[in-house]
Amino acid sequence: MIRTLVESAFQTGYLSVESEGLLQQVLATKCWKEQDLSALATLYNAVRAGQIKREASSSNVLMEFPLPYKSC
Repeated sequence: MIRTLVESAFQTGYLSVESEGLLQQVLATKCWKEQDLSALATLYNAVRAGQIKREASSSNVLMEFPLPYKSC
């Protein structure tokens, strides 16, 4: 699911509030794959570089980066 949300953000150029919330929910399960974190890191970098715009109005960091990863 993480990779799908990241792909959507790159296709539209925006990270919606809904997608960001879903990412947080998935990460809260503490169950993801290494490829998910790689995609998430790419998204972080794109947001920081201004390639992807956040729909959320807060200036807070996208979200905390989950480490270490846990495979389910």
